[in-house]
Amino acid sequence: MPEPVRPISLADVEAARERIRGVVLRTPLVRLDLGSDGPDIRLKLENLQPTNAYKIRGAANAVAKLGPDERARGVWTVSAGNAGQGVAYAARAAGIPCAVVAIETAPQTKLDRMRALGARIVPVSYAEAWRVAEAHALDGMDGTFIHPFDNHDFIAGHGTMGLEILDDAPDVATVITAIGGGGLITGVGSAAKALKPGIRILGAEPETAAPYALSLREGGPRRFADWQPTFVDGAGGQSVTERMWERMRPIVDGAITVTLDETREAMRLMAEKARVIAEGAGALALAAALTGRAGKGPIVCVVSGGNIDLKRFAELVA
Repeated sequence: MPEPVRPISLADVEAARERIRGVVLRTPLVRLDLGSDGPDIRLKLENLQPTNAYKIRGAANAVAKLGPDERARGVWTVSAGNAGQGVAYAARAAGIPCAVVAIETAPQTKLDRMRALGARIVPVSYAEAWRVAEAHALDGMDGTFIHPFDNHDFIAGHGTMGLEILDDAPDVATVITAIGGGGLITGVGSAAKALKPGIRILGAEPETAAPYALSLREGGPRRFADWQPTFVDGAGGQSVTERMWERMRPIVDGAITVTLDETREAMRLMAEKARVIAEGAGALALAAALTGRAGKGPIVCVVSGGNIDLKRFAELVA
């Protein structure tokens, strides 16, 4: 059974920063030049991590916290690709076996990279993967389960990004991250609000998968009945779980829903202006900032990942 939900403390995050030092990069924060009339937007480039996505932060912390018996059993996770790569990378560095219950529609690029990192792939449907995420279990899987978002140590690892953001941009007014399961925004927001209580933390979701915005409107965790799979495969879940609602509600100040066209435009703009390759989920935060609904800034947009086939990227931004 999963442990009870508890707040992510600043001490948790600071300890995680020391624990993952040497495995995880301290990624740069760069200003996006939108002209004198544009909003003040800075990009937190998590696409530059060794696995090209932020999930390595949480994975490295969670694996480092395992005891000898847990390590001996090996680890497994469920993932659309980025969490799987993060856990596989951390497991390989620790010398322990890893399996990934992978969504069968995950991009081939992500599947290939998980295998290259030594992970055994167990393909399942998106619906089955979401059931595993909600149940924290799957019949036939051995080893220690590392949840890709509903795990205290995983979330604390993501919080290290919040420490870096406030170090590099103490004047930041708003931080925007994509919302998938909710672990990223909970970790970053917990650390940022501990250091700067008045900061705004906003989530970004695609119009085809926006359960958190729906949950906010209706006052409780909801399932998104009109969910559709798209190129934004690393964010936008089918629902908000009770546990993640409990984690996010005290931290997140709002959610911005963006269209797929706005997401593609954000991908194109980052490539053109900053030479940054972002996957769909990695561009959601910028797409949200460009709507104007986050204010003039300073705004930090987390570019959560860049794991996308270059041919597919070119098709989307052309």
